[in-house]
Amino acid sequence: MGVEQRESLESSLRQLPFDLAGDIEEQRRLFDGLMSSQPPPADVVVSSAALGTVPTVEITVTGVEPRHVVLYFHGGAYALGTAASAADLAAQIGRRTDATVISVDYRLAPEHPYPAAVDDAVTAYAALLDRGVAPARIVVAGESAGAGLAVAALVAARDRGLPMPAAAYVMSPWADLTQSGATMDSKRGSDPMLTREGMAARAADYAGCHDPAAGLISPIFADLSGLPPLVIQAGSHEVLLDDAVRLAQRAAAADVDVSLDVTPGVPHVFQAFHAVLDEGVAALDRAGRLLLGHLTTSEPLPAR
Repeated sequence: MGVEQRESLESSLRQLPFDLAGDIEEQRRLFDGLMSSQPPPADVVVSSAALGTVPTVEITVTGVEPRHVVLYFHGGAYALGTAASAADLAAQIGRRTDATVISVDYRLAPEHPYPAAVDDAVTAYAALLDRGVAPARIVVAGESAGAGLAVAALVAARDRGLPMPAAAYVMSPWADLTQSGATMDSKRGSDPMLTREGMAARAADYAGCHDPAAGLISPIFADLSGLPPLVIQAGSHEVLLDDAVRLAQRAAAADVDVSLDVTPGVPHVFQAFHAVLDEGVAALDRAGRLLLGHLTTSEPLPAR
């Protein structure tokens, strides 16, 4: 793993004109530009689709016979990003799990505050089950806010009596919108992208009139019992490190099978930079092996 790679990436990220607390339309433009700066490889096919009433994009890898489905939730502090902008990172997970990836275009704040995103996430998951896809074939995944949303959606789905998927893969989860984690301050100088102030602005947009400590807004405070195995990854150079650590602790205390994987010296959602960062490739590989261990069905998915 290269120190030069990490230093070069951090330098590049610090030069971005990105201010999460800034004008929402400008930040959306900048975020989409950052996420699309690494386009999917030529063998990745992205097409528009829907799950129930929720728009999605389906991501397939040429030559990979789909045996599983990854239901994916993009990041962007519940206010930025699109299902398509996450296609490159999402495809990396599908490639490692022999899966079709369905990336969900959930509604964004401030136009659509909580519970819109959770409602869309559960609607999409229920629609996938209604298609006849067995839960044992499904992984739920996401990055940043999408990772927090993935966990919240599982809690909501459990409470509605829906069967749980085989596993969940959450990268740098934003799981505490009250920002009570110690690393919100202790990692402030290390994190090249996120700040307490920026996160607070978007947290207020998403929570709206609701208590940000509610379990479906900040799943760090939810009852996590009965959730499927969680694969949690984070970097040591991010203010949300404590969110990942405490989420793992809460899950373990609730008797959930949990794997916590912290990579030193890398930033928030470092897996997205797999093209220029060896640690990103290695983390995706580790997650892929764990997820395949939880996915018990090896037969190809039936044609729709």
